[in-house]
Amino acid sequence: MPVSLEAGASALELTEGWLDRWTVTQRFGGAQESRSVRDLVQTSWVATAPVRGFSWRRGQGHRPGLQFLVSTGRHHGAESLEEARLLLALDFAGDLIDVVSQPFRLRFETAHGSRQHTPDFLAATRSGMWLIDVRPEALIKETDRESFAAAGEMALACGWHYVVAAGWREHVVSALDALSSQRRSLSDPLGLRPGLLASVTSAGVGFGELAAASGCEPVARAQLLHLLWHRRLGVNLAEPLGDRSLVVAGRSS
Repeated sequence: MPVSLEAGASALELTEGWLDRWTVTQRFGGAQESRSVRDLVQTSWVATAPVRGFSWRRGQGHRPGLQFLVSTGRHHGAESLEEARLLLALDFAGDLIDVVSQPFRLRFETAHGSRQHTPDFLAATRSGMWLIDVRPEALIKETDRESFAAAGEMALACGWHYVVAAGWREHVVSALDALSSQRRSLSDPLGLRPGLLASVTSAGVGFGELAAASGCEPVARAQLLHLLWHRRLGVNLAEPLGDRSLVVAGRSS
């Protein structure tokens, strides 16, 4: 769901030379290094570690943890369930190459003085670099909008994309959960996969119809979810995923 950055941008100090005044702090191993935004584009981010650690304490309102991504073959840190959900969406839909959690701390200037902000993720995808913040829309404050606008300006200067993940269409979460349940390596001892791929027509076949025609419906459903996650088959996820969803040929079927 889109979030406007215009309200926060009006408070930013973007006079001449701001690229040199705004600074970014990254962590490489156990040491932190700071540089101007202008110099950031010349710095490797792949070897960076989260600029701040993840904490667990009794009674905290969020739930940090690690999310495994098939795209990278590694676990990545998330500070909340919302962030973990964003990582899962990136793994499925982002053409993801790699991602860094809390990649740096940005110190920027506003009309009221300097402030700092740590974006949630920096993701390298086949469509470019994406700087991402995650905040449920109901929790976004005025100062957050300033921070998001500052991150957006910095991303633009670096040639990156920027987005705030503030909410999802109602059916997206359940569809991602269903698909991700079969995202890891999956054997096919009954040999159902070739038949499922061959049964898909150019006009599409209903998910439930495909599974029922396989001769072993429960196992076929798991195989279909695996094939959908890995793009061997395709489906329109602008609508809820169900038995009536039309399954079509994927990019590598």
